[in-house]
Amino acid sequence: MAKAVDTKDKSEFVEGQAYYCPECKRTHTKGKIYKEHLKYAQMENSVEEANPNTYDDEEELIEAFNELEEEERTDEIDIQLEDEKKSDIDGNEDDLKDCVDAVKKLPGVGEATLNKLIKAGFNSLESIAYTPPSIIKEESGLGDKTTERLVKASMTQLGIGFKSADAIWEHRKNIARITTGSQELDDSLGGGVETGSVIEFFGEYRTGKTQIMHQLCVNVQLPKEKGGLEGRALYIDTEGTFRPERIIQMAEGLDLDYNNVLKNIVFGRAYNSDHQILLIKEAANIIKEKNIKLIVVDSLIGHFRSEYIGRGTLANRQQTINSHLHDLLRLCDIYTDLAIVLTNQVQSKPDVFYGNPLRATGGNIVAHGSTIRVYLRKGKGEQRIAKIVDAPHLPECEAIFSITESGISD
Repeated sequence: MAKAVDTKDKSEFVEGQAYYCPECKRTHTKGKIYKEHLKYAQMENSVEEANPNTYDDEEELIEAFNELEEEERTDEIDIQLEDEKKSDIDGNEDDLKDCVDAVKKLPGVGEATLNKLIKAGFNSLESIAYTPPSIIKEESGLGDKTTERLVKASMTQLGIGFKSADAIWEHRKNIARITTGSQELDDSLGGGVETGSVIEFFGEYRTGKTQIMHQLCVNVQLPKEKGGLEGRALYIDTEGTFRPERIIQMAEGLDLDYNNVLKNIVFGRAYNSDHQILLIKEAANIIKEKNIKLIVVDSLIGHFRSEYIGRGTLANRQQTINSHLHDLLRLCDIYTDLAIVLTNQVQSKPDVFYGNPLRATGGNIVAHGSTIRVYLRKGKGEQRIAKIVDAPHLPECEAIFSITESGISD
């Protein structure tokens, strides 16, 4: 057999061919290490001759070749995954650029106006068309006439107006859903947590509200055929209960790489009610950029209960919560593939002598603002019971699920 030839002899070695590497004593055919070790490249006529004392018998040589092939396949898969991830990021940036370009083409929008709109979070036609002009004016600093003209032009371009019911039905048939991990709970929700809706989970402490929020942050990253949306989650924590350790347990329960799962969760700690409202407003700027498919608010009312004390502040509190909920609902209108889930606390009614005295906090404002309401209560041991209290398309029903070390399950 011919001896190995140094890469400097270009007549013998051609880049792209398989070569034997004396540095790591292996054959490179493709993958990341192929490129990194090009400087050691030698023509490969025989691994055995290039390193004749490495293997004692034929079985060891075959086993070594199998290991090399497996390593090269692993390198190839890693490169493919990196390319796919880069492609997804580039795709999100392209979508965002298209949205901004559409806003730029609106009549009367120059560079100064465009910068004000983008800074205020109005970087798409939908965000302008679905937002009240008074809010756009307040947050962007634009004048009355300019704002009204932008809203009207955006609505015209999007064709916002009356639609037939069959068109709505076609849209509803294509709505995506996120699995909760429990088939019974998914069935009660009509297939899982649906996009384009605000879903509220309320109940006492230790009924599984935060556990479900953690599980959804993991499940939203799953492929669509496994009940996910192949997207990222935005978690707004108002009570200091978010735990990466729990995310790791749930990711391992689904055989996922917990490092990637944690990277795909964007976390924000809200320290007061104003900060909480601000985080939701800022979320509009990163939904497209970071491929956010799920927003979690845990919990909705914690800060409001502690800051608005007494009957004298009740009206202001309810109006602020109402505005906050409509910010969330507006995000669902703008991004139809986005799901929003929030947790809510309960309060006890002292005048109830028979039946359940517990009621969700927030009164009618929160009740009307949520698309679907789910009441959670404790069962036996690890079991929890979820009851669909209010939904425009679902009957009242109950589902039993369990909270285990690996997450939510039946």
